[in-house]
Amino acid sequence: MGTFRIEVPERYNFARDTVDRWAEDPERLAMLWVDDEGGGHPYTFRHFAERSRRVAGLLRSLGIGPGDRVLVVLGREVAWWEVMLGLIRLGAIPAPGTTLLTARDLAYRIQRTEAAAIVADPEVAERVDTVASQCPSLRVRIVTGGPRPGWIPYEEAVAAAGPDEGEDTAASDPMLIYFTSGTTGYPKMVLHEHSYPLGHRVTGELWCGLRPGDLHWNVSDTGWAKAAWSSFCGPWVAGAQVLVDHKPGKFDPQRTLRLIERHRPQSLCAPPTVYRLLVLEPLDRYDLSSLRSCVSAGEPLNPEVIHIWEKATGVTIRDGYGQTETVCVVANWPGLPVKPGSMGKPSPHAEVAIIDQEGRVLPPGQEGDIAIRVEPHRPVGIFREYWKDPEGTAARRVGPWYITGDRGIMDEDGYFWFIGRADDVIISAGYRIGPFEVESALVEHPAVAEAAVVASPDPVRGSVVKAFVVLAPGYEPSPALAAELQEHVKNTTAPYKYPREIEFVPDLPKTISGKIRRVELREREMQRKAAQAPGAGSGTGGAPGPAGPAGGPGAAGGAARG
Repeated sequence: MGTFRIEVPERYNFARDTVDRWAEDPERLAMLWVDDEGGGHPYTFRHFAERSRRVAGLLRSLGIGPGDRVLVVLGREVAWWEVMLGLIRLGAIPAPGTTLLTARDLAYRIQRTEAAAIVADPEVAERVDTVASQCPSLRVRIVTGGPRPGWIPYEEAVAAAGPDEGEDTAASDPMLIYFTSGTTGYPKMVLHEHSYPLGHRVTGELWCGLRPGDLHWNVSDTGWAKAAWSSFCGPWVAGAQVLVDHKPGKFDPQRTLRLIERHRPQSLCAPPTVYRLLVLEPLDRYDLSSLRSCVSAGEPLNPEVIHIWEKATGVTIRDGYGQTETVCVVANWPGLPVKPGSMGKPSPHAEVAIIDQEGRVLPPGQEGDIAIRVEPHRPVGIFREYWKDPEGTAARRVGPWYITGDRGIMDEDGYFWFIGRADDVIISAGYRIGPFEVESALVEHPAVAEAAVVASPDPVRGSVVKAFVVLAPGYEPSPALAAELQEHVKNTTAPYKYPREIEFVPDLPKTISGKIRRVELREREMQRKAAQAPGAGSGTGGAPGPAGPAGGPGAAGGAARG
């Protein structure tokens, strides 16, 4: 890793310079698309090179050209990859979105990007029609899955289109807009340049350890940046093929394990929620021996899950860290000893540090903002700006540093530890408590499938730790179980961090990219406490603990550590 470098030519286009190059070998596989019955259908790089030329030709014939923004709202269909490549080839700017977007969400994205076109599936097209009158920029509407009034049928139109080689884009030209997950406020538009896929050499080659010909499965939808990370740019820059499971709907851990057994990918990337559900299954009943590399991102993975998975498969799940705004910038890289629960160490292509509010680099063991140096040189793959939002862009800068909005510490060995989003950190009786450590302790208990921890207003402590718990199959909510979980946390981590209130819930609110919306749970708690009469009990169906003294043991040194 010490000699790893990313060379960026002055002119670069992912479709023309990477996919077309792999397509010179007509047999080189790019994708194994899995149908709803579990059958695999291979597609070559040659297929995507040729189809993306036709997509570019179709779009140009409809008046779409370089710089035009186009929403792409498709599920895990082969067409998503064809359209994304066609737009990049043409120099137009795709703005992907999940098929879960509501009509209001779609209108917001079309208006904010001033999109000239949209490519959507039939269900999304129906929603777009209800808001099209609010979107004057939208000139072209293309739909997959057959004809629809006012829409161009994708399959028929692409088949009839002439091929277009596309544009000779500069590596610094705008390439892609992703909307942030929107955990706070309205989603921002993250603008990436054409060099962005090259930055994902870090994601594909280094972090996932992908080699040409590997089969890599990223358990992700197409609507957020993780698809660009690990279903598109990262694997294809490395010459690997992607496994794409088409079947929509709720995640099915048993199907996932069966598909690993049947199609035998070498590499797996999944969010923590997926691994947490997988380890609840009887893993010894499946042949998972094809796996060589397993990684996780989105938020740190609980150490207990890592241990269970490693015992069952022989493979250690390696956490990685990045954002919609970045490529993988911190990770447990292959060959690096894993400290379970740690994000790992910085990428060799980026300088990452823990800094204070003045931009000073903090020593090991001190909590601060996770930051990436972007001056004098911006690392390859780091976003250019929040488009149309200079104030938002400036707010994320302190001197030469880009501030991620996440809090963490670095230990004496140079490993980074995630504490939480800057607005997720709980301050209780003078203690700073990161939600992840409490959540991690909770999910080590066999009764807990998922947990989210937030601050709940308290007249004595200012805030107390409140846990929302989703139980594993076979367990029922009860005050006795809540008390048992509280004792478990006390015995697992520093006692002052235990959740003084526990509420059992059927599920947790999440962003469309699968991240827990702690902000929603915090707001719920604030409203609930505000509505209570002074001195009233919590009454949430859980088991609030005793209030106790305001200070607590060890209050002088109460900073939460990863």
